[in-house]
Amino acid sequence: MAMNTSAATTARTMWALYEPIHAVAYFAPEARAAYEDAGLRGFWRGYFAGRAAPLGPVGPEPVVASFFTFAPAMVARALPDVWSLAAPERALELRRAGAAAALTRLLAGHEREVERAVEALVPRAAGLDGSGRVLAAANGALDFPGKPIERLWHAATLLREHRGDGHVAALVAAGLDGCEALVLRSAVDVPRAELQPHRGWTDQEWDAAAQRLTDRGLLAPDGAATEAGRELLRTAEAATDQAAERPWRPLPPEQVAALVHLLTPLTTACATALRFPNPIGLPKPTG
Repeated sequence: MAMNTSAATTARTMWALYEPIHAVAYFAPEARAAYEDAGLRGFWRGYFAGRAAPLGPVGPEPVVASFFTFAPAMVARALPDVWSLAAPERALELRRAGAAAALTRLLAGHEREVERAVEALVPRAAGLDGSGRVLAAANGALDFPGKPIERLWHAATLLREHRGDGHVAALVAAGLDGCEALVLRSAVDVPRAELQPHRGWTDQEWDAAAQRLTDRGLLAPDGAATEAGRELLRTAEAATDQAAERPWRPLPPEQVAALVHLLTPLTTACATALRFPNPIGLPKPTG
């Protein structure tokens, strides 16, 4: 089947716009304080509790599988113990409240734009097909909140987990495991210091993954990505974009342009809560 290049390009453009809106739930001080005030001390307890909560009180194995790039030992340090501090239902409340508080501050003065963004994004996010997409399906089973700022965050979250699930599938199809995906990415554009410590891999595990990539001809002996390695990543990214097309297919070019214009100031404001470079691989907004 021929790839719909226009829809795939739109999918990548939109990811860069809604990802910062979603990511405030991890990096903004209000979001971190919500978890810590509830007893989830340390960044990673809140992160794993909030992001995994839609899955229910799971152990580390489903989270290792669905989050993909985190070292199993790192996940196991948080799960399932966090559920004794905050059950999934409570963790969902904390992430909603933290994200809402952060967005309320970051998007002050943009209330009308938030309402218009909700009108545009909710139809794209509601009823997304969850086939083969565990995190998207789990979040899609949750009700949309009532307040516009919360609806905006929920819509952004559904879209990014939908895309993220497709990205994991693309990396698996490329024959990469979680650590290998990070090692190869670090040889192309995201520094190792932004990936390895934030995903919990030891130097031994990292070096072993690098050796496997070298044996496949994806890394040169000096650790630089070969052209084959770069092409593998390009192919995986293209497959990710294609898998994320569906919400954007109905939009004609003029509606895409209008949505980009609408979201750009919101994205720029939210990006002030993030750092660049970052382990997400998110580019700094240019608008």
